[in-house]
Amino acid sequence: MSLDHVQVMKGQDPMPNTCPPASNGDSKASWEDSKDIHENMASTKKPKSPKPENAVTIAVSSRVMFRTEKEQKVFEEQGIEEYLRYQMEHENEPFAPGPAFPFVKALEAVNDRLRELYPESEELFDIVLVTYNHAHVGVRLINTINHHNLFIERFVMTGGSSPIGYLKAWQTNLYLSADAEKVQEALAEGIAAATMFMSEKQIEVSETQLKVAFDGDAVLFSDESERIFKAHGLDKFFEHERENENTLLDHGPLKGFLELLGKLQKKFYAKGYRLDCPIRTYLVTARSAASSGIRALKTLRAWGLEIDEALFLAGAPKGPMLEKIRPHIYFDDQMFHVEGAAEMGAIAAHVPYGIAQKFPHKKSSNAAK
Repeated sequence: MSLDHVQVMKGQDPMPNTCPPASNGDSKASWEDSKDIHENMASTKKPKSPKPENAVTIAVSSRVMFRTEKEQKVFEEQGIEEYLRYQMEHENEPFAPGPAFPFVKALEAVNDRLRELYPESEELFDIVLVTYNHAHVGVRLINTINHHNLFIERFVMTGGSSPIGYLKAWQTNLYLSADAEKVQEALAEGIAAATMFMSEKQIEVSETQLKVAFDGDAVLFSDESERIFKAHGLDKFFEHERENENTLLDHGPLKGFLELLGKLQKKFYAKGYRLDCPIRTYLVTARSAASSGIRALKTLRAWGLEIDEALFLAGAPKGPMLEKIRPHIYFDDQMFHVEGAAEMGAIAAHVPYGIAQKFPHKKSSNAAK
């Protein structure tokens, strides 16, 4: 199956006129009307964005947040000036949701629950929309955000420049993009990042519980064990894991993001929501439980991290399991598994990290990770 990089933006209806009729100031009725209107506006006012140092900051490219294939085609075939003209002419037309859209909606649902339980807390997800677009396109993006009723207040419009410096300034905890090179650049700077794709099929996901699934080696853990497998084969891999059963694996690029998810989960646990927590995490690995799974579990336990569900597939395809889990996002360092997930309609993202990038996975081989 083919996976296509995506690009998108959105639009909104003009804001209604909520101001009261003009008055000379002597009418009590007009004053009361004005007071009621302002009270109603205050009651529906959007919450403030948390400070970056308190939040879990998720930076999402407009190309994976929304569907922008048509606009991308205009840019590629007709150039930047025609592209900008097209965007401005269509700035009141909202873009359709892209592959990251359900994930962002789930983050917002978790935020709603957190605000209910901890009204003064800023330990929330904070979404930053990142685009290489010129600022002229910002109107269409803002219109689209409002059309879909998303709470995204922070924008970065780089006009073609790299966004990595801005991601560091925002203290970004996860960056999702359609640009594999920028994802690799972010990873090199220590920012958790993954490349997303638009698949032909997408299964429905929960609207009330955020589900995040992780591969193990080269995602949560380092690629140490994967290097053994690639260099010496599966038997040596198993031998290495048994000999190092009590030696912790080093961290991978997304360990920090799992830690932050766990921190927010504990806030729900403290309020009695362990069994029906709005955040659920999964380890989906091709490791086998008996011969190599114990080291992974011991490492997570030593890190103080809880995974809600762990699936050790012993080399079996991951797609069918992910179809059952229905994650809002699944992270894997091998495109073979990303494509397998997409074939089942699961939302998957590629983490271009570790030794597997030099050795593309073949369908006939038995994965160690």
